[in-house]
Formats: sequence, structure tokens, C-alpha cells
Amino acid sequence: MRRTAAHHGPVLLMYGTLKLIGFAAFMYLLHSTGDYQKKNPRFGGGAHPWDVLATWDGWWYRQIAEHGYHPELVPVPGATGLITLEGNSAAFFPLYPALTRLVSELTGLGSYGAGMLVSVVASFAAALGIYAVTERFGGRRAGLAAAGLWAIWPGSGVEWALYSDSLYVALAVWTCHAVLRRRWLTAGLLACAAGLNRPTAAALIAAVLVAALLALRRRQDGLRRPLAAMALAPLGLLGYLGWVGHRMGDYAGYFRLQSGAWAHEWDFGRQTLDVLTSVPVGRSDYLFPWPFADMIGVGVVLLVILLLPLLIRIRPPAVLTVYTLLTLVLVLGSQQIFGNVSRYLLPLFPLFIPPALALRRLGPACQFTLLGIAALASGSYAGYALFELGVP
Repeated sequence: MRRTAAHHGPVLLMYGTLKLIGFAAFMYLLHSTGDYQKKNPRFGGGAHPWDVLATWDGWWYRQIAEHGYHPELVPVPGATGLITLEGNSAAFFPLYPALTRLVSELTGLGSYGAGMLVSVVASFAAALGIYAVTERFGGRRAGLAAAGLWAIWPGSGVEWALYSDSLYVALAVWTCHAVLRRRWLTAGLLACAAGLNRPTAAALIAAVLVAALLALRRRQDGLRRPLAAMALAPLGLLGYLGWVGHRMGDYAGYFRLQSGAWAHEWDFGRQTLDVLTSVPVGRSDYLFPWPFADMIGVGVVLLVILLLPLLIRIRPPAVLTVYTLLTLVLVLGSQQIFGNVSRYLLPLFPLFIPPALALRRLGPACQFTLLGIAALASGSYAGYALFELGVP
């Protein structure tokens, strides 16, 4: 027990301290401006600064936790634009609201407190997983730096909010860790759970399948365990999509809902390219413009493009490479509110490895000072700008 605490304690302390710095800055900005009091409680507003954390997608997750699902395809009367269907809860995957409801019933915290508890605990679990994966490449100091980067990364404002992102990243990183340790049943079960949490788990599932196929080709772990992982990994994602389709009477219902209610669909990157060529020259005639959030989003995309070849250069295992590339393709290849891209790219934890390898050269005090300054700034770029000046 003492060895476990000594090994993992600094990771939790590093992440928790940096996250508290950024979170406090975020709450201060909300309190000092007071803009949240003028907005709809569903869309970035509330009676208190912390109420903002349960708005936008968080409002939907609370509705599901409290009232369950109502999958249906309801046309908007007289609709002629992109939005042709009424939005409903079926667009949001079930694992996070299910855990929120379970924790609420066990603790009596209510959907807000329970959802925050799930997110915060999951964020620490993700930090430990990011540390464990990065430690394999650069040792303990690099692992600590990677856990610190998880606290300050663009989009990290949703880690401590009623959003499913922390839970998804925790499941994704521990799935990859299980594959690296060749624990195939664990990897399959975790990937199955991730598929119940986010649709982009398709990238994680594909990464597990590729890694399992390579293991079968090399005859490393026999047949049963890799095949079991391949069978288990897609069940969560396919099961939820199938259930929604069955309830709607249309097995493509989930995708029709995403396209017709949220204008979110695969477009081969046309929307992303439009934004990337518009924002730098001051144009805002593209779909769903949010100037501040979009500027941050463009910076995040450029950062990812910079870090990707640095990751490939260190030749990571196939599971990390496939997961990273496919997640990037799914996000940038889709039409969406571009302001969300900072959050959608938050799961790209393998990209933390190259900067973490560089940061390990610094002493602990210098490393923490540098990350601490970034954490203070993250209250603005990862919190306030996305929740209050854009759409998280």
C-alpha cells in the first residue's frame, strides 16, 4: 500500500494541483464578469458560476440521468435549413449518465454533484493512465509531465464539468495500456465500455482490433485472448446504436438525428478546411462561427499537426498510432460546431508523449513552474473562452 501511494501519489498531486489552479482561475473569470447570470441556464448561464459546468451538453446528461431516454425522429415544422429534426437525448451515449444516476442514488448528491464526482474521479484515473503509458517511453519524470499536460491541455475545461470526456479518456488510455501489457480481455472490456460513452470510440475499437490482429499474426498470445478482445471491443458501440435504431424504427436513426438535429455528419473535412482558411484572415461566413472558440480551435489543430510527426518519430506501438490517427480523422473529417474541436481532440493523449519527453529534462521545480503558469492561463483558454465565449 505504501509503495502504491509513493508511486502514484505524486502523479495525483501534480494533476490535482494544476487542475485546481486552472479551475480557480476559470471560476474567478466567471464571477468577475458575471455574464453567466444573463444567459439561459441551458446555454452557459445559471444562478452561480459553477452552474455553467452543467450547461450545454451537461444539461442533456442531467436530463438523461434524471428522466432516461426518449429516442425519436421528430421533424421541425416547416424546416428548410440544416436543422430539420428536433434534438433529443438519444444523441448522447449512456455510460456517463448511467454512472451519474447510480452515484446520485448511492450518495444522495443529486445529478449535479454526482456528475461532477464521476468526472473528477475519472479525470484522476485518466491522469494515472497517461502517466503509466508515458512512463514506458521516457521514465517517471516524463510520465509526471504528461499527467500535468492532461490538466492544462486545450479543451481541458470540460474535465471537471458534467461532460463525458474525462470518463472516455480514462477508458481509452487504460484500454491502450492493457493492450501494451497484452491483457486482451481487459482491453476488450474497457473498449466495450468506451463504446457506451462516446461515438468516437470507433477509433479506439479499431486500434484494439489492429493490435489483436498483429498479435495473432505474430502468434504471441495464442488465439483465444486476442479473439475475445476483438469480439468484445465493438459490442458497446454497436449495442447502443442498434438499440437507438430499434427504438426509432430506423437503424440509421442515430446518424440521422446527429445530422438533422445537430448538423453533425461526415463531410470529408470540408467544414474543417473552410474554418482553417477563414479564421486566420478574419472571415466568419462559415457554418456556426464562434470567433474566440474558433481561434483556439485553429491553434489546437495546428498544435496537433505539429506534434503528430514527433509522435510517429518515436515509433509508438500500433494501438497508439491507430487510435491517434483515426481519432484525428473522425474529428477533422466531420461537419460540426468547430468551437468544439478543442474538446473533441482532448482524447489524443498519445500526443502528450513528445512534449513530455522534452519536459523531463527540466528539474521538478522548473517543470511544475512552467506547467503552473500554463494552468493559470488554462482557466481562460480551456475554460472561460469555451464555456462563455463559445460552445464547449
